[in-house]
Amino acid sequence: METRLLETFGALARTGSFTGAATELRLAQSTVTAQIKALEKELGTRLFDRLPRGALLTEAGRRLLTLAEEVREAEVRLLAAAHEDGPVAGTVVVGAAETLCAAHLPAVISTLRSRHPDVDVHLQPCATAGAVTGLRAGHLDCALLLEEQADFPDVTAERVADQPLVLLCAPEHPLAGLREPATWQELVQESFFLHEQGCSYSDWLAQRLRTVAGTRRPRITRFGSIEAARSCVAAGLGLTVLPRANVTRSLHEGRLAVVHGPALPDISVHLARHRRRHPSRAARAVAAQVVRHFRTAR
Repeated sequence: METRLLETFGALARTGSFTGAATELRLAQSTVTAQIKALEKELGTRLFDRLPRGALLTEAGRRLLTLAEEVREAEVRLLAAAHEDGPVAGTVVVGAAETLCAAHLPAVISTLRSRHPDVDVHLQPCATAGAVTGLRAGHLDCALLLEEQADFPDVTAERVADQPLVLLCAPEHPLAGLREPATWQELVQESFFLHEQGCSYSDWLAQRLRTVAGTRRPRITRFGSIEAARSCVAAGLGLTVLPRANVTRSLHEGRLAVVHGPALPDISVHLARHRRRHPSRAARAVAAQVVRHFRTAR
């Protein structure tokens, strides 16, 4: 049996459509159809029901999918074992929130280049939902999640650090010079510029402001880029919340100021990987350097 047929089986089960599987595998749709038919013929059973809205696993398909994934993982482990004595080399795709990509991962990549020059790291900025999807689909080798809890099916997550959050404004903003900490009732009167939905700490603050505001609607603008939010705040237009590591330089240079107010929770960083995928030596080297970086940065 050709194991590439099992890869196609898994892709079609994940996407639920022949078009989606073809896109994921970078194959023609007709090739996906032919491979699924070949696998069904070889196994002697129907794996999918072809419906107008896509492909649905049959009872036999659901039962055999786990076994097929185990065979694929065994193949990956076999190939990895064959190269254990060789150099640490290869491409590793890492998914991470933009705040981590900007503040931490450049240092990780720099150190890796000196220790393992044949390892290439590709960064893919994404929120938690996109990272989990990428891990499950095999598009990501590992991911860094900014979440208090990281409990997802098929994903194993290790907490590697806690990032302190800071509430920020422009140095000339009235809240920058308060002698007493601002209250939530005072803060809810301000305009906020936050990272896009799906950013855990921005979502937390937005929900807190809505709770305090009650029937009123807090003034919240969401951006796909933390730099856009940070620029609006530096221009004196309102407040934002970011991990301290992302604004250390701006605070030092006096472009931003910390708003002293209610205590904010730290946000945890989790190193996440697919539970059943065997990481390559290059992926293990990247993960190890990520852990070392955050332990040193504390």
